[in-house]
Amino acid sequence: TISASRQGNRVIIRVTEGGSINRVALEGNSKIPSDKILPELRTKAHTTFNPQTAAADVTMLTEIYKRNGRAAAKITYRTVQLPNGKIDVVFTVEEGSKTGIKEIKFVGNNVYSTRRLVGMMETTEMNFMSFFKSSDVYDPDRIASDLEIIRRFYLKNGYADFRVTSSDAQFDAQQGGYIVTIVIEEGPQYRVSSVDVESHVPDIDGNSLKDELRISAGDIYNGDAVEKTVESLTRAVAKKGYAFTQARPRGERNQAAQTVAIRFLLDEGPRVYIERIIIKGNTRTRDYVIRREFDLGEGDAYNRVLVDRAERRLNGLGYFKKVKVSNEPGSSPDRVILLVEVEDQPTGNFGVSGGYSTNQGFIGEVSVSESNFLGRGQAVRLSVQGGQVASGVNFSFTEPYFLDQRMAAGFDLFARHQRAYQYSIYSSTSEGGTLRLGIPITDQLTFSPHYSLYNTTIAIPNSDSKPYNDCTVPLPNVTPGFSPLYPLPNYPSIAVNCNSNGEAPLAIKESVGSIMTSLAGYSLTYDTVDNFRNPHNGFHNTLSQDFAGLGGFSRYVRTTGDIRYFHEIPYLDDVVAIGHGQAGNLTPFGGYQPRIQDNFNLGPSLVRGFSPGGIGPRDNNWLAWNSNTNYGNSLGGTNYWGAQAEVQFPIWGLPKDLGLRGAVFNDVGSLWDYKGRTNYTNNNWATIPGVTCIAPYSQQAGYGQGTCVLPQSQNMIVRAAAGASILWNSPMGPLRFDYAIPYLKSKVDVTQYFRFSGGTNF
Repeated sequence: TISASRQGNRVIIRVTEGGSINRVALEGNSKIPSDKILPELRTKAHTTFNPQTAAADVTMLTEIYKRNGRAAAKITYRTVQLPNGKIDVVFTVEEGSKTGIKEIKFVGNNVYSTRRLVGMMETTEMNFMSFFKSSDVYDPDRIASDLEIIRRFYLKNGYADFRVTSSDAQFDAQQGGYIVTIVIEEGPQYRVSSVDVESHVPDIDGNSLKDELRISAGDIYNGDAVEKTVESLTRAVAKKGYAFTQARPRGERNQAAQTVAIRFLLDEGPRVYIERIIIKGNTRTRDYVIRREFDLGEGDAYNRVLVDRAERRLNGLGYFKKVKVSNEPGSSPDRVILLVEVEDQPTGNFGVSGGYSTNQGFIGEVSVSESNFLGRGQAVRLSVQGGQVASGVNFSFTEPYFLDQRMAAGFDLFARHQRAYQYSIYSSTSEGGTLRLGIPITDQLTFSPHYSLYNTTIAIPNSDSKPYNDCTVPLPNVTPGFSPLYPLPNYPSIAVNCNSNGEAPLAIKESVGSIMTSLAGYSLTYDTVDNFRNPHNGFHNTLSQDFAGLGGFSRYVRTTGDIRYFHEIPYLDDVVAIGHGQAGNLTPFGGYQPRIQDNFNLGPSLVRGFSPGGIGPRDNNWLAWNSNTNYGNSLGGTNYWGAQAEVQFPIWGLPKDLGLRGAVFNDVGSLWDYKGRTNYTNNNWATIPGVTCIAPYSQQAGYGQGTCVLPQSQNMIVRAAAGASILWNSPMGPLRFDYAIPYLKSKVDVTQYFRFSGGTNF
């Protein structure tokens, strides 16, 4: 301390040295560990104590706790005098309870509602579900990240003048939370009037690079497309040997016409080379995992565009809490050092999930996964499932940089068992594995070849609880018509009674036992959706083919296509139109007769309002036609098509944070062309008045098994249904409730008006 006083004509200044600090300690901090706090303090051991510095540390600690959602935290300090003249400095923390965000306000938003903008943010508002989440805790860093998401959203949708004027958070003690106010200026929406490439580099013609453009005249201005064009131009000229060339976008706005003319300028940049790449903070992740995200290395020409892209890639990995890439001067003016600072975060996950569906009842799963296995960037997952109908175990491994290329490779091992239940009178067990690759062709297009080898065992239960599934092994006093006095095959009524009461179809009987399937295939995926968790705009298209016959028993080609289009309806906030088309074909070859398990067996996934296996070819059932209880067993088909139109919308009047949305839909589709045999013949006892078999069996009439398929189900008959849904992104996971009413169907179809599915991770 320093004090001054006057004695006569003299000024006396007294100086008392602060004690030397022996150690700095923390008390009461349980939510933030000491090793995260002590390095941030300016008060250090083995230095001279300064009260002003300690007071500044108290202020800084208060801010740290605010950033961790504890605005009510109280911090004080005290000094403890030691016998040797030194002191201990002790910071005492009263952490208090978490402080959440009571309300998020936007000011200046006219095009997009506050509800829409808040919905894009990771930060959420407090509500009755706050117990299950931490996203409603005030965190300035998270809000800053959210503002960047919103900025990019506006730029992507043509608002080139958009800017965030201010962002302020005030703690309201009465409401018990923060009020976050974000002031923005949207500006007008621009269209692109022209796009040019202007080269100032000798031997580089701008017109020759127009294939690299990702935006065209007439388009709505898109900041993402401009950014991707800069990257594409930079790579293109670098391949021509001009590593120092820089591509810079320039936009000339016409405010009156609300258009922007875009020019990409190519200039020879300064000849600067990367001397070193220094990586700090990666206590777990290996250096090479970080370095491989850079498209340049030590000794290469420095390029800011590629450095920025590497930083975005590192942020997108999910391995790090923080990523910062900065430049430092090298050993000479034409050398630069790249400093990559990261902070590892936990990447393992232990999950317990549960769900229920009207198809398969309750199901649960326990899983362990790690997305950065041993710090090598590899993904590993082990899961065990169990439920009323299905159970199994799965193991998967993925290497994202196979052979040091930007190509994912991995394998899956699985074992699954499905019991006989309401929609399947047979049980199946499968064991096998898959080898797969993921090869990016462009940012939106991915080619994924795979090879699978698996064994499938089919069994038909025959017990007191399921006595009719296989009459070839009748049970005394259980199987209808069976009596020990009249053993098979001497008593024909046994066959009649068994068949008429629901004997398993010949198609299933022929599949009983184990067979091996060996197939190779691929999928081609084109994905432009803006948000994979909550898409509002873009396409997600997949074409897949499997070729079974590389060894094993099965011989067929299966082709499927799936197209999904999302489009946010203009002027209707957060209302999304969804178009979905799908089709498939199974073509056997080499004389192979497809088994019932090879066929497409569809229901609500094709047209909602129908039960699983409720659409398509069915086995003839004499008793079913006379009792009107059901119409035989589902056989599946070798061709299908479907189209769905759906509109999802917020449930107005409810807070968006509840996660509730509504939907209306209309589905149409068909499944047809069963190629196998069935259990029933067109003979006297099984003849249904007015109904004939499509292909009467050619054997002698009697009680033998033939090829009779109900024509009402075998033809390409269009099914259609309309309905409504409630979607809930609940704390227990996504839940969906569908209610559909079929208005086009076949007499033999099986309907299911209500359908519910959902699950959770916790």
